[in-house]
Amino acid sequence: MRITKSFSVRSRVSFFKAMSSAVLLWFTTLSMVAAHEVLPSIADMEEVNGRLVFDVQANLESFVAGIDLTETEDTNEAPQATTYDELRALEPAVLEERFRAFWPQMAAGLTVTADGVPLTVELETVAVGSVGNVDVVRDSEFTFSAALPEGARNVQVGWDKAFGVLVIRQMGVNAPYDGYLEAGAQSDMIALSGGGQPTGWQSFLRYIPVGFDHIVPKGLDHILFVLGLFFLAARMRPLIVQVSLFTLAHTITLALAALGYVNISGAIVEPLIAASIVFVAVENVFTRGISPWRPFVIFGFGLLHGLGFASVLGEFGLPDGTFVPALIGFNVGVEVGQLAVIAVMFLCVWQALRVDRGENEVGQGFALYAVLLVAAGALIALNPAGLAEAVESPVWLFAAPLAAVFVLCMMSIQFRDQLEAYRRFVAIPCSLAIAVVGAYWFVERVFL
Repeated sequence: MRITKSFSVRSRVSFFKAMSSAVLLWFTTLSMVAAHEVLPSIADMEEVNGRLVFDVQANLESFVAGIDLTETEDTNEAPQATTYDELRALEPAVLEERFRAFWPQMAAGLTVTADGVPLTVELETVAVGSVGNVDVVRDSEFTFSAALPEGARNVQVGWDKAFGVLVIRQMGVNAPYDGYLEAGAQSDMIALSGGGQPTGWQSFLRYIPVGFDHIVPKGLDHILFVLGLFFLAARMRPLIVQVSLFTLAHTITLALAALGYVNISGAIVEPLIAASIVFVAVENVFTRGISPWRPFVIFGFGLLHGLGFASVLGEFGLPDGTFVPALIGFNVGVEVGQLAVIAVMFLCVWQALRVDRGENEVGQGFALYAVLLVAAGALIALNPAGLAEAVESPVWLFAAPLAAVFVLCMMSIQFRDQLEAYRRFVAIPCSLAIAVVGAYWFVERVFL
């Protein structure tokens, strides 16, 4: 027998609206954090006349401002955001002067060794891009070099984790080395004569975490699109159909773009990706299952998202000798990230779904979500450094939306006598929140 509710209809509606507003606020805040993603620095390394020369494409303003690029996903959220914005508005000559003054500090964070012997690095040139749109990272390069000991055969390179991801590409040799270094990692031993490429299997394994990382935690737009698919109907068949079509589509364009057959500007692709998020989320509100047109729409949007993934790969490239294994590894990482997002959200709403489908587990459901709420609140309050480093963001960025979902699930259980309680109190509010985020991103990417 189900328990009679003490809330009036008006109280229920008011409570529902209040919690829906809270979810929208949390997700809108999340959307703003995704506005200025930190990009990797790319270093082309070559031996020239007895010196090891590095030509680095990087965001100089972030270095000079002192932003910890490993701990920061969005420069707007860094404590040094104001200084960073001021630096972005400086004329090229002024920023070059500021970077040269900063160079000794940066050099102290660089590690270059030849056969185990530390080398002294020297700054050579700095080329700063024009100011342009201060809301967009400008292209800048700097070159530094180090004298190689006579007879040197192998080198190893790395820099302080505060400088963020470093992509190393060896130039001027056959079978060059390519490396993707995160969180202060050191490169493998690099043979100056070439031949230091990883095997196909090694490239495959190395690029799986790279693909995963660009979904969780960095791919917030892709996360919300996948969640939009999830909230249409948390049942196996429609979910498998949607995710399979999405996966097939973005695999096609990711491969074509990475191979150079397709090249569409991010200024076109990124707003369309935001629009895709809005579409699937809004459709969730008006449909209860897969419409006749939704599979075709999802496939088309999957093609767009594949181009978005390709733009990530284009930032640092793939190793020439093991291109295909690295590409497959990256794509596998993306798929694992997507499945992880779906799995986590399914676990979050599973108890509410069971109650909605008639399982008599009301007390168990309330107890579970109360515990989860306390756990989420504790994470937000404590903000553990290790967890913040793992998600590359403040813990609240992910914990607060999950807490909102737990509250909505409790509401679904509380009002379980109403028709489609889970859909009304969980799926629709979450879909609306996702739509608001997508709309914000669309406006930002087109007009701001």
